[in-house]
Amino acid sequence: MRFTTISVAIALVALSVSTSLYGQRADDQIDPRSMTLLQQGRAAQAAGDLGGAIDSLETALVVDPRNAEAFIVLGDIARARSLPGKAIRYYRDALTLDPNDTVAMRGEGEALVQKGAIDKANEVLANVREICGSGSCPEGDRLAAAIAKGPPPAANATAANDAATPEEAQ
Repeated sequence: MRFTTISVAIALVALSVSTSLYGQRADDQIDPRSMTLLQQGRAAQAAGDLGGAIDSLETALVVDPRNAEAFIVLGDIARARSLPGKAIRYYRDALTLDPNDTVAMRGEGEALVQKGAIDKANEVLANVREICGSGSCPEGDRLAAAIAKGPPPAANATAANDAATPEEAQ
């Protein structure tokens, strides 16, 4: 009788462990709910509802903080709102998840250009080109075009003010 109770307990434990493992997704898969929220955020962004897009994307990151695409889209929205510092943070969050993501690198480089940090943007461009290798590199080409265009006039004025000494600023 003692052996029957023990064997039933072992069978129940084995059954519960096997079903719990069966229902789990692989570690590299993003939660499907997060991906759905990402798509809703992109749709809201395309419709011009940036507030709604941000809400959906932030919720996507709460559901699964490994959703690098959500960080990238949030970075794109921050750049569209002329918030390059915030955009850089989002792109770097995406790069923490995937250090070789050329889309996130391009976004970071464009935000650096928007901020007026051309030298740092050139460093990012060099990294993008290194990752792309000798093949086609559309992200590198887009970043090179943004660097060639230069920062917006407001960023040029800000960079000039930052470079001025305290005596010159008065």
